[in-house]
Amino acid sequence: MTKTALASNIDSFDRKILEIIQISNRTTSDQIAEQVGLSPAAVQRRMKRMREQNIIKADIAVINPKAVGRGVTLLVQVTLERERADLLDAFKKEMKVNPAVQQCYYVTGSADFILVITAVDMEDYEAFTREVFFDNHNIRNFQTNVVMDAVKTGLSVPMLEE
Repeated sequence: MTKTALASNIDSFDRKILEIIQISNRTTSDQIAEQVGLSPAAVQRRMKRMREQNIIKADIAVINPKAVGRGVTLLVQVTLERERADLLDAFKKEMKVNPAVQQCYYVTGSADFILVITAVDMEDYEAFTREVFFDNHNIRNFQTNVVMDAVKTGLSVPMLEE
């Protein structure tokens, strides 16, 4: 199914449901039904379908990194030496399984990847760079920005009007 077809498969009820669960996925189907004007069973069917279609990718708890001892957030631009498909895939795979990497984007521009990383402290991040960047011969360079204040974080997606 194409992205356009997928977007057209979402009606105004789905959009309202998605807006609500992006704020809190612990909202019950009864509460959602009351807010959107459907029965709880209809809400459950719609959510099941949206999960099956990968419109809803995950039901997760968002943890405050500082509360669990990971008080440093870093934005890292990574440039690879070579952009062969196998090397790109290997780097992507490594980033997916590394627990310190919260987000990884393959991007256009001066860097090849943008990473969002959490660390306990700068020593922890230095150990990360040695293991992940310095030991990888396909990393040309990386540039790190330390987050001083997380002004806004989130993964909420605005719902387009029909």
